[in-house]
Amino acid sequence: MVDQPIKTIAIIGGGITGLASAYYLQKRLRQEGLPHEVLLIEADPRLGGKIKTTVRDGFIIERGPESFPAQNSHVVRLAREVGMEEQLVSMKDGSLSVLVRETLYPLPKGTLIGIPMQLAPFLRTQSISLFGKLRAVADLILPRSKEKKDQSFGGFIRRRLGDEVFENLTEPVLSNIVAGDLDGISLISTFPDFYETQQKHRSLIMGLKKNTASKEYSTTRRDQQTFKAGMESFIQAIEGKLAPETFLKGVRVREIDKVNDEYVIQLNNNSAVHASSVIVATPHQASYNMFANYPYFDMLREMSAISVATISLAFDEDAFNMELRGSGFVVSRNSDYTVTCCSYTHKKWPHMTPAGKILLRCYIGRSGDETVVDLSDEEIIRIVLDDLNKTMSITKEPDFALISRWKKTMPQYTVGHKEKVEQLKKSIRTELPGVFLAGSSYDGFSLPDCIGQSEKVVKEVFDFIQQVDATPIKTVSVH
Repeated sequence: MVDQPIKTIAIIGGGITGLASAYYLQKRLRQEGLPHEVLLIEADPRLGGKIKTTVRDGFIIERGPESFPAQNSHVVRLAREVGMEEQLVSMKDGSLSVLVRETLYPLPKGTLIGIPMQLAPFLRTQSISLFGKLRAVADLILPRSKEKKDQSFGGFIRRRLGDEVFENLTEPVLSNIVAGDLDGISLISTFPDFYETQQKHRSLIMGLKKNTASKEYSTTRRDQQTFKAGMESFIQAIEGKLAPETFLKGVRVREIDKVNDEYVIQLNNNSAVHASSVIVATPHQASYNMFANYPYFDMLREMSAISVATISLAFDEDAFNMELRGSGFVVSRNSDYTVTCCSYTHKKWPHMTPAGKILLRCYIGRSGDETVVDLSDEEIIRIVLDDLNKTMSITKEPDFALISRWKKTMPQYTVGHKEKVEQLKKSIRTELPGVFLAGSSYDGFSLPDCIGQSEKVVKEVFDFIQQVDATPIKTVSVH
């Protein structure tokens, strides 16, 4: 019996989507004994993308995502598989306040991303005027939306609950997640369940309440989890489960072309990789550059992304003349602030902060206010401290500050996004069979979304393998 030549499945991009794809792909290839191997190509010398943890002076500081929903099966399942389940830690305090017109108000209990599901706490809040409350309660009698196509998330919430709830509750809560203009963001691509809920129950408030009746939703958000040693320890655990020869780091893909029945991946070190299938898990801007010769990728060039930054500030406890209540606050656009959110890390995740210390994590940058991200470190720190001192009294300079800039990394799912992505993938299936897209630019940008996409794309790769003719191709070659 003649051994079959080994075929290569290339994965471009070593963020969580690409890394999880490599793990699940390599696992299944081994289980089924198929003559394929995985090669993950990452432009940076490290893996993880936006997931990055810094340990300094006893502090564990997240530079990117800090947590994920505990009930999400995608993350928990992968954590279990790579031996990280025992390292999971639940949030200690998740109670938020919202800054409206320069005043901090507790976020009403019983809300889901600022949408009231319990009327009594909502009617007692002082962050919404009497007229705003009456307008929101009108959701109980408003007819179902007649809009059948995609629509903006902001427009949908404004029609159901009014401008005031949207601007003073929902938008601030989502400010550090979406960062973009919620009046232009796609409802179907971000919160499709909301549209389906109001179509089924007519009232968005009553529908969400019924959907979550078996769970206790409140502003504490205690269902969030992270890892004891930081989110990057999860990345390291996944990497540790893969064969060392799986990775090609510090090398950028310049171009991908279909040549006969294989794909030739040109690298910036003047070498090339030949692959039978390719998973592209890079940000959409980089993906477009790789396939610039194929006109149907133009939608990626047109897709926008927002720049944001996080600023972590470490203090002694005695630097504050007041108690910091809850786990932080979010900021409405009606307030004269550059900071969009401030998280009290030492209260949410006490294990990340040494005794006697305080760690604040602030966010800046959103649609219409991105230039602040390009300021110098000194300017950003001063702006953030000035904002913080409007609501708290800080008497000492921070022990240190860490700034993480994420330039054009927050993809914006504008109205029609889902339809455009589906059309692009349809064109790829026809013209470039064996090429698959996954990642935060397409079908969800959260950690669970990205891991879920990796599970899906691995299944698609195996379906492709089963369908194609087993024509021998070159073993992976890096010239």
